[in-house]
Amino acid sequence: MSITSAMHSNGVRVITMNYPPVNALPVAGWFGVADAMNEATKDAKTRAVILRAEGRGFNAGVDIKEMQSTEDFNAILGANRGCFAAFKSIYECAVPVIAAVNGFCLGGGVGLVGNADTIVASDTAYFGVPEVDRGALGAATHLARLVPAHMLRTLYFTSKNISAQRLAELGSVAEVVSADKLDETAFSYANEIAAKDPRVIRAAKEALNCIDPIDVNRSYRFEQGFTFELNLGGVADELRDDFVATGA
Repeated sequence: MSITSAMHSNGVRVITMNYPPVNALPVAGWFGVADAMNEATKDAKTRAVILRAEGRGFNAGVDIKEMQSTEDFNAILGANRGCFAAFKSIYECAVPVIAAVNGFCLGGGVGLVGNADTIVASDTAYFGVPEVDRGALGAATHLARLVPAHMLRTLYFTSKNISAQRLAELGSVAEVVSADKLDETAFSYANEIAAKDPRVIRAAKEALNCIDPIDVNRSYRFEQGFTFELNLGGVADELRDDFVATGA
């Protein structure tokens, strides 16, 4: 189980998540993503970043089993801080981040890709935020960057998923390809960016962040306040216990 980072000769850095069986990240995994992204930002040789995953799917959100086996509120506090750090590090990465999504991308996974700059996906990929079913809230900030307002509300309240093909139609996924072409496609975008003057690309990334209509860091942190309320009220624990008991 690991977060690995590999730099290619042209300045493309590849960050890979590998937490079998479903890439549900423990607290350490979220901070691992943040550390890898921050390292990429600090390295002046980095020209573009690809965020990808090994295994059955891109990301299944937080590791709920870890959370339910931890005493007190330490796990929920760790997961919230870890997710915030990971999402923030992607958004504030000094160079463009390309998310290569294979299979499922759920909960915190949507937080990761929602803050990326370019999304490519396999033709079996789907996205969803099942937080309501888990007694938590979060990643609406990032889902809102992928779908229109009323679709956001429908998907959020129902915990339904949306396919990569539909997101491509909406313009938030750049390209949908077969699974065997996913890495190649991600590299095609990264290589094109890496070939440009890095001084201009870094300035462009900062400029685009500065003109975003919503402060995604503050918006997500606000969402987390409601998650804390649900945890303090015992609602989240009850629904997470049900999830673990059913083996979903």
